[in-house]
Amino acid sequence: MKAALFRRFGGPEVLEVADLPDPHPGPGQVRIAVRAAGVNASDWKKRAGQMDEQLPQTLGYEAAGVVDEVGEGVTDVSVGDPVFGFDTEGAAQAELAVLSFYAPVPPSLDFAGAAALPAVTETAMRALDQLGVAEGHTLLVNGASGSVGSSAVQFAVARGARVIGTASPANHDYLRSLGAEPVAYGDGMAARVRALRPEGVDLALDVAGSGVLPELVDLAGGPQHVLTVADFTGAQRHGVRFSRGDSGRAVHVLGEIGALIEAGRFALPVGRTFPLGDIAEAQRAGESGGVRGKIVLLVG
Repeated sequence: MKAALFRRFGGPEVLEVADLPDPHPGPGQVRIAVRAAGVNASDWKKRAGQMDEQLPQTLGYEAAGVVDEVGEGVTDVSVGDPVFGFDTEGAAQAELAVLSFYAPVPPSLDFAGAAALPAVTETAMRALDQLGVAEGHTLLVNGASGSVGSSAVQFAVARGARVIGTASPANHDYLRSLGAEPVAYGDGMAARVRALRPEGVDLALDVAGSGVLPELVDLAGGPQHVLTVADFTGAQRHGVRFSRGDSGRAVHVLGEIGALIEAGRFALPVGRTFPLGDIAEAQRAGESGGVRGKIVLLVG
């Protein structure tokens, strides 16, 4: 099969599409003929040598496609079913991928839309689970208009929380459409939040990593009420919890997201698509930060 990989660390120019042996599913896993695979910041961090030391490395933790082989014990899907989910080995940007966690593609989505979901929605759901966001809470989301932030907003609203979200003024109407109350980030952000809720907020989630953890701690009444997925150093400095994938994944989101999508209560836009062979251009677009919505590779 054809798969994206790199044999040395460096810029996007080290990426290539090469032939690799076909993978096969183990117990409880399924193999899919990949139709689309998501692109994430972890991809270029891996490529730059910031994560794993071994070489060569494949890429991609999320994909959508058609089941073409099932592992021992799999009874909930069959060959020919469209599914999306996680490739825990990080080899989803390929013609074939083995998914360890998966769910049916929501009827209203195409493969690109489904492939965009797993990493972003798991990150957002994990953060809300770990914060304990529930009905009646007021949650502040710092960086609410990006893919993870907007997912967190929608999940929190679905739980019955009041959500205040920071974003640039150009994105305020978008946040309102998701059910959040927008405030501008930057100097004076805390005062703008208190104008909406003078006593501060119950919980705060940082997905932007923009150095505002002290303000979030003050607004939420202590570091125990704040979580970041983007500022590891700041979390250590201010006693805030940092959430990462190895702290317990919220894979239950795969089985729950379809109902929210079909009910019109969740949407995640695909920003740009690229063919698998243009993997280098896809990563350049992602690193530039100029794409709103997820970047997705189309396969086959």
